[in-house]
Amino acid sequence: MPKTDNTLAILWMLRTGEKITAKQIAEKLEMNIRTVYRYMDTLSTSGVPIISDTGHNGGYTLLNQFYESPLFFDQEEQTSLLHAATFAEGAGYYGGEALTRAVSKLSNYTNQEQEKKIAKQFTSLEVLSRIISHPQSTLQALEQAILGGYSVEIKYKNKREEPSNRTIDPYRIIHWNLNWYVSGFCHYRNDIRNFRVDRIETLSPTENQFKQPDDFSTSAAFLNNLFPSIDKEETAVLVITGSMNALKDICQHWFLGNYLQQRTDNQATFLLEKQVLHTYVPSLLIPFGTSIKVMEPQSLKEEMIKALSTLIKFYQE
Repeated sequence: MPKTDNTLAILWMLRTGEKITAKQIAEKLEMNIRTVYRYMDTLSTSGVPIISDTGHNGGYTLLNQFYESPLFFDQEEQTSLLHAATFAEGAGYYGGEALTRAVSKLSNYTNQEQEKKIAKQFTSLEVLSRIISHPQSTLQALEQAILGGYSVEIKYKNKREEPSNRTIDPYRIIHWNLNWYVSGFCHYRNDIRNFRVDRIETLSPTENQFKQPDDFSTSAAFLNNLFPSIDKEETAVLVITGSMNALKDICQHWFLGNYLQQRTDNQATFLLEKQVLHTYVPSLLIPFGTSIKVMEPQSLKEEMIKALSTLIKFYQE
């Protein structure tokens, strides 16, 4: 372990408020006891208020006023950081190796009692997510491009598997709905676009530098592409009744929830474009079975009957 890490580890152990001996520190950090003495001298020389008691019950402690230094995390803060690491891992966070080192440091900079408490709290939380192949090297390359402010050339396949070559100025990396996206300026479209990272086949940095607009809004740029403005002349009102739990799931759906207009315990009203309503909504509602019922429009009822008839015919053949 580097000298800086060892120094910080000793400070964390002293921060518990309990006396700790040089032997305990040496065993914890797997170093020679004479090395521990040298670290203690270095810390004292740098101004850390270490109290050294000799004798049978001797050991090292810190003055109370040093405990609340911003350098340290209390037990709740440590647990929160470990929980955050669990969520990041579940999302396929691309700094996995660095994250592992950080978690390891938190574990090293605790005494035995704290370790037991943190381990118990840490294992009380688990993130379940479907297995997704996250392109971590691409994510890291995009982050470097964002930090360096340089454009990248990518080979990209859209959802129809159609390839294209693009030059983009990456502004933000976004994690949404179990997928990673990059949002930025597309030179081909001359506009802000979002690209799903797992559809980027190749990525190459360029020498072109860019400056991100001061007024760039990640949420606005991302959500506007997902949910474009509705042409009210081409809209239809969707009214659904059903059980409270089923309606709750529908109203929280990543797509339908964006078009929710009104909600009661047994009814929800949405405003969507007619084409979207008839093309996509039947497949979204069929899985809810008889727990919901479409009240209007009649045209959607007919589309759902067609979709169900197609399924029945398919499985009868």
